[in-house]
This record gives sequence, structure tokens and C-alpha cells, in this order.
Amino acid sequence: MKSRWVFQKLNPHLPSWASSLIPSFKTLNSQNPFPETPKFVLNHADISSLLSICGEEGYLHLGSSLHASIIKKIEFFDLENQYSFRNALVVWNSLLHMYSKCGELLDAGKLFDNMPMKDTISWNSIISGFLRNGDFEIGFGYFKQMCDLGTCRFDQATLTTIVSAFDGPDFLYLNKMMHALVLSNGYEQDIAVGNALITSYFRCGCFCSGRRVFDEMLERNVITWTAVISGLAQNQLYEESLKLFAKMRCGSVNPNFLTYLSSLLPCSGLQALKEGHQIHGLVSKLGIQSDLCIESALMDMYSKCGSMGDALQIFEGAEVLDKVSMTIILVGFAQNGLEEESIKFFVKMAKAGIKIDPNMISAVLGVFGIDTSLSLGKQIHSIVIKKSFSSNLFVSNGLINMYSKCGDFGESVKIFIRMPQRNSVSWNSMIAAFARHGDGSRALQLFEEMKLEGVEPTDVTFLSLLHACSHVGLVDKGMEFLESMDRVYGISPRMEHYASVVDMLGRAGLLKEAKSFIEGLPVKPGILLWQALLGACSIRGDSEIGKYAADQLLLAAPDSPSPYILMANIYSSEGRWKDRASTIKRMKEMGVAKETGISWIEVEKNVHSFVVEDRMHPQAEIIYGALFELFRHMSDEGYVPDKRFILHYLDQDGKGISNILTI
Repeated sequence: MKSRWVFQKLNPHLPSWASSLIPSFKTLNSQNPFPETPKFVLNHADISSLLSICGEEGYLHLGSSLHASIIKKIEFFDLENQYSFRNALVVWNSLLHMYSKCGELLDAGKLFDNMPMKDTISWNSIISGFLRNGDFEIGFGYFKQMCDLGTCRFDQATLTTIVSAFDGPDFLYLNKMMHALVLSNGYEQDIAVGNALITSYFRCGCFCSGRRVFDEMLERNVITWTAVISGLAQNQLYEESLKLFAKMRCGSVNPNFLTYLSSLLPCSGLQALKEGHQIHGLVSKLGIQSDLCIESALMDMYSKCGSMGDALQIFEGAEVLDKVSMTIILVGFAQNGLEEESIKFFVKMAKAGIKIDPNMISAVLGVFGIDTSLSLGKQIHSIVIKKSFSSNLFVSNGLINMYSKCGDFGESVKIFIRMPQRNSVSWNSMIAAFARHGDGSRALQLFEEMKLEGVEPTDVTFLSLLHACSHVGLVDKGMEFLESMDRVYGISPRMEHYASVVDMLGRAGLLKEAKSFIEGLPVKPGILLWQALLGACSIRGDSEIGKYAADQLLLAAPDSPSPYILMANIYSSEGRWKDRASTIKRMKEMGVAKETGISWIEVEKNVHSFVVEDRMHPQAEIIYGALFELFRHMSDEGYVPDKRFILHYLDQDGKGISNILTI
């Protein structure tokens, strides 16, 4: 039996090719299966190789045992001999690498501090170890210490390691500082350093500097091109990203797997179905279309481009499906207005025994609306409780929205109160819920509580606040919120915010002010603004400003039925029946169809939907009979219908309801 047996016993998973590095120590006594003091005969190269294996494979026990053996054998290192000392440094660096790779940073730090001699590799190992494990301050602190001591000069690996750790706008200053060091030390044309700078600049949101580094590089490899294509796409510069991908394909550097994967992101962002089809063809030609990541990216691209058929075809043809693929399909159904299909797909997954994760729950909760079954939402909530997903922020936020939209506002409040931690989405969801249910004052109060907790509002927060102000009639407060967006929080208002202001002014009867507000905007008014103004005119019965808004809306959206319908309502409110009839006639001549209005109610876990004059329901006669009795009781109590909007409400003999029609 040989000493190799001892090392294999220390770690039974040690590969045979690794254990072959260990020579015989001495034959073990047959009566004593364990050696008393084995003679250490490994040379420096063997130790270094074995420690590298321990680091890469995570064999901490074996690595620390080797460290102990090295410490015990003092004569192993002859510090007077320069050659032996250099060999010792190689072993120390290997030990440092092993501890860092195994995540034992405390031991790595102790070893580094006690090393009598260090070189650039030593510093790089300790710096990368801390940065790799997410401890940026200590890792960068070692780099500053390295520069201050001046005993070792940093190299390309040092710079690449540090720059690769920068992620987010907070690191931009440091990134520029490291870039200056790169330039002052002549490393600007090193490809690895350049690639790291490009990636870090894009991660920090400074895409102009990232693109400039790319343009100034004399030599580029596939990593360089992929870093820029991916960085541009992640910063929503989709057109520029696709153009660069096309330019790369015309050059001498061939795209790789990651390049194609990155090029699908701008196709999704631009909803560029044609370009997406072309990239799909390229990956199919290369034989990488069945890769799980490529398939997921293709499904995401097709679903965002509105081609759910293609997305489902990839999904159904995939050999292996993961949680990401299933979540993409769920979200895809929701994004394409196929809420019912999304819920059915989720139910099918659950019944098939597929493991449900928080992302899937969050995705399906996002499709719930006012016409969705509350009982089904409660069943999903029970899954959340059963699987202990309640602590997941995305799931809790989804539950708040689901209950709010399905009408159970009290449950939304309970979930919000019970949340151990909340982010801006949590607060936005709750503020929107209060606004949606007409409690504008509580929505505004919640905003103040949100600020006290130190949560920064987003553009979505202000949409909900403006909506709340609109329904409560707090015009001055609403205008104050709009003004504070850019001045206080640095948030540029979107068209949706301006439309909310128009709605707010219109509901308060300030139609002229709403019209002046639109005309004074720094951006070209869009469809949303004219719809908001026309809707306000419909509520207030102002045909003059309403006609102006309708004409503008027809220019912006000639196929929209809204201008005709709302103007018809305005003319009805003023008793201008000829103008109303002319508007409806023109609408029919233009071939514009009005979307059928639907009402619904959930009874015993079934959602019953109805349209105007609906006789398709199996209990239609009973329903109409009940409505007639209800209408008769209302009339007896003194209710008088508003004939400006109701054209026919009783038969001539008063025995039944023939038509209740509001256009």
C-alpha cells in the first residue's frame, strides 16, 4: 500500500489523474494501516499542480492538509537559496489561489499577510479572491495597498480583475480612474483590458465611453464585439446594437454563441420580427438553435414581436424545458393580450406536476384583471402560502395587484401590511390600489409614508398619484406632483402623465385649461392626450372643445372609434339628435367598428359575461325578468332615467325592457 492511498482517503472524489501526481512516500506496515510520519517527497511543481486542482474542484480538506504538511516541513524551503525561494513563492501563490477559490477568504488573508515575499501574482490572487466573493471594499483596498507600497507593479490581469467588478452607476467614477491608469501605463491596446473597460462602462450606464473604447481599439476579438452589441442592447440602444451586429458579420471576426444570443435582445426591444427571423435562420444553420439559452431568447423575441405561434412552436419542440422557458411563455401570453390562455397554461403546468417557482407565480398574477376569476386568484395565493413564496417581493406585489383588480381591496391591504420588506413596486401597487378604489386621500397619505421609509418614487408612482388627484378633484396638488417630478426627483414626465393631468383638469370642469395645457406642452401631443380631452368633454357635455379634440384624434388615429362614439354621446347630452345621427352615419361609412362592451360577474367560481341585448346566456329570460322587477322597484322609489343617454328603456306597454343602450 502506498501513500497515495492516504491522499485519496482525505478526499474520495479526487480524480485518478490528480492522485497520480503523488509519488510513494513509504510502504505502510502491515500491522499498522496508518503511517506514523510519512516522508514528504513532493516537489514544488507537484504541490503547485495539486493545489490548483484543489482550488478548482473545491477540495478544501486536501488543500489545507497539504498546507499543514508544508508548514511542518521547515527545511522544505531554503530561504537562503534564491532558486528555492522562488519555488516557495510559487507554492505560496498556489495556496493563496486555493483558499480564494474555495471561498476561505479569512485564511487567504492570513496567509497573504504572513507571506515573507509577494509578487504581482500574489496580489492578483488576493484581490480577485475578495472581488469574486462580492467583498469589493477589501479587494479594492488590497489594490490601493499594492499601489502605495510600490514593491510590485500591477499588470493587465490586475486591471482586468478590478474593472470587471464594476457594476452600476455608483462605480462610474472608479471606472474612469482605472481607465486613466490603463492609459498612463500603456495598456490601452491590450484586448483583455479593453474588453473589460467596454463591459464595465456599459454596466455603469456610460455607453458613450464604452463605445469610444471600442472605436479606439486597433485589434478586436469576438469578445470585444459581443461586449458592445450586448452593452448597447442592455442600455436600450437597440438600433445601434443591431447595426453593429450586421457590421460584425461583414468583417473578419465571426460571431459566437453569445454574440447571437446578445443580438436577439435588440430584436425583442424593437419588435423587429424580420431581423429576428433572420437570426433564427443563422443559429439554425450553425446547429445551435436547440441550445436552452438560445431557445429561451427566441421565444422571448417572438412573443414580444407578437408572434406567439412561433414562440409556442419552439416551446413545444424543445427537448429540454426549464423554468425560464415556461415563465417566458406565461409572460408572452399576457403581453399579447392572451390572459385566458396564460392562466390555462399555468393551470395545465400545475396539474402536470411541474415544479412551480416564484417567477412563474409572478408572471401569471400579472395577467389578472377586473374580468378574471377571483377564486382562481385565491387558489394561486394558496399555492404561494403552501410553497412559502410569501416573502418573495415580486409574488407579494403581484398578489396586491391581483386582489385589487379582482375587487378584493381588503386582501390587498392585508398583504401589504404583512410584507416584511417593501420596494418601490410594493408602494406603487398599493397607491394604485387606493386610487383605483376611489380612496384618493389614502393614496396621497401612503405616498408620504413611502417617503418617510426612504423609498424613492418612480414614474409609475406619479401616474397613480395623478390618477388619485383626478378622482378626488385635487387639481392644485396634482399640478404640484407633475412639477416636482423633474425638479425634485429628476423624472421626465411621459405622455401618460400628461394625459392624467388632462383627465384631472377635465373632470374638474377646467376644459379650457386642459386644452391650453396640451397646446403648451414641449412635446407633440399624442393619441392619449386627445382621448383624455375628448373623454372629459363627453363627461361635461362640451361639444365645442369636444369637436376640436375629436378632429385632432381623427388625424392621429383615423381608425379609432373613440372620436365618433364620444362625440355622439356629447350630441346626445345636448339633445342634438341630427348631429348624433350624422356622426354615427359617418362612422359606418368610414368602416370603423365599435368594440363591443362587456360586463361580467363571478358566481360560484364561474365568470358570466354579457354584451348589449345578449340573449345567449342559458338563463337569459330569468335575468331579464329580474332586471325588469328591479327597474320597476327603482321607478316606484322615484328613479327617473336620464333620457339623454338612454334611447329606449321600456316597451310601449311598459311590460318589459326592450333596449338599454349607451353608446
